[in-house]
Amino acid sequence: MRYLITGGAGFIGSNFIHFLFAKNPDCEIVNLDKLTYAGNLDNLKDIENNPRYKFVKGDIADPNAANLLVADCDVVVNFAAETHVDRSIMGPAEFIQTNVVGTQVLLDACVKNQKRFHHISTDEVFGDLKVGGKEKFTENTPYNPSSPYSASKAASDHLVRAYVRTYGLPATISNCSNNYGSYQYTEKFIPLMITNALANKKLPVYGDGLNVRDWIHVDDHNAAVDLVIQKGKIGETYLIGGNNEMANIDVVKMILKILGKPESLIEFVTDRKGHDRRYAIDSSKIERELGWKREIEFEAGLQKTIIWYKDFYRL
Repeated sequence: MRYLITGGAGFIGSNFIHFLFAKNPDCEIVNLDKLTYAGNLDNLKDIENNPRYKFVKGDIADPNAANLLVADCDVVVNFAAETHVDRSIMGPAEFIQTNVVGTQVLLDACVKNQKRFHHISTDEVFGDLKVGGKEKFTENTPYNPSSPYSASKAASDHLVRAYVRTYGLPATISNCSNNYGSYQYTEKFIPLMITNALANKKLPVYGDGLNVRDWIHVDDHNAAVDLVIQKGKIGETYLIGGNNEMANIDVVKMILKILGKPESLIEFVTDRKGHDRRYAIDSSKIERELGWKREIEFEAGLQKTIIWYKDFYRL
């Protein structure tokens, strides 16, 4: 199998490349990444000399690069995206360019070259849920994005579905809950809290800290993505969640407890504009149809993640 992984120098994409080589050392991988601030080739330093791996610096919104690389692969897995909500609020245009136009360019290349396409998306396209409620997102939940970021991902999801119906493109979509694990850029919630705590800096928590997220370890997420690529039904969407809802403040307190740091490091800050209150995913479809199940318990995964950041940043 020859994979084109877009955004493979980022958090989830680099972990997926490691996953693929661990599972099948004989596969071939081309990693197309623009190397924005969140892309880091050090994430893949241990495989940079693997003859079955090739890195290409480029933009998924460049039709020439996309057509050339897509023509030479079997499957495209699109991790490439601008993902930080705060940045999307400050400057939406870059999110539209990468997440919408970039996806459209890849889809065109896949139609032209008759290639399999899998699109990585987010639960944020569904908006938010009531804190304390029982409802969870399913594959049938209507889209109701709250931020420019989630709106751009919603648009890209709709494009994938349109290309399946209009052009018969063999494509699938997965929408995941909040990922955590190694190689994540430190502006994101869990690595920011870990690195600040290790440096005895204040831990900024938005609003009242009661916003709820469903956390999944990146390794569990990528195992699910691989299953969808191998066994998923063309044209279908699969939700991938950790079945682990936690308020942000409780995650912060768990990190401090593991590190033996005082809760006095917590600092509540002005809430994000349009901040979603709660996410929760019902993963029963992928569990039932493809046999996937979450393996990594949150606290164990968090301890492993903290160790990685301590080692990587020598904190």
